[in-house]
Amino acid sequence: MAPGALPVGAAMGSQARGQVLRLFKALHRARRDVFADDAVALRAARLKINEEFRNHRGETSPEKIQQLVATGREVETLLRRSVVQVVHSGTGILRLVPRKDLLVENVPFCDAPDGRPRPARKP
Repeated sequence: MAPGALPVGAAMGSQARGQVLRLFKALHRARRDVFADDAVALRAARLKINEEFRNHRGETSPEKIQQLVATGREVETLLRRSVVQVVHSGTGILRLVPRKDLLVENVPFCDAPDGRPRPARKP
């Protein structure tokens, strides 16, 4: 091996470490964005993220690390796409507070090639 060269396993380890650190930061950014005005949820999510990473800190199996990273990415996607906040506006009244990234134009589905909706079929 050339002087200063890393063994293959060490290079894989630093690559995995970089993936894990990027995921850790991405999850904390998602937590901050999703629970922006909710101190209790921000704290709970921070504690849960940190706990999960701490629990798997000593993992050495590359396959297991990749599985955990994939799960973490799914969690980030789930947070960003599926979690919305509601605010109590009175007794029995909840107000939805959607984030701007969740608001998309509501365009009806059209499967006709010319872009015009097809008439309803008769049974």
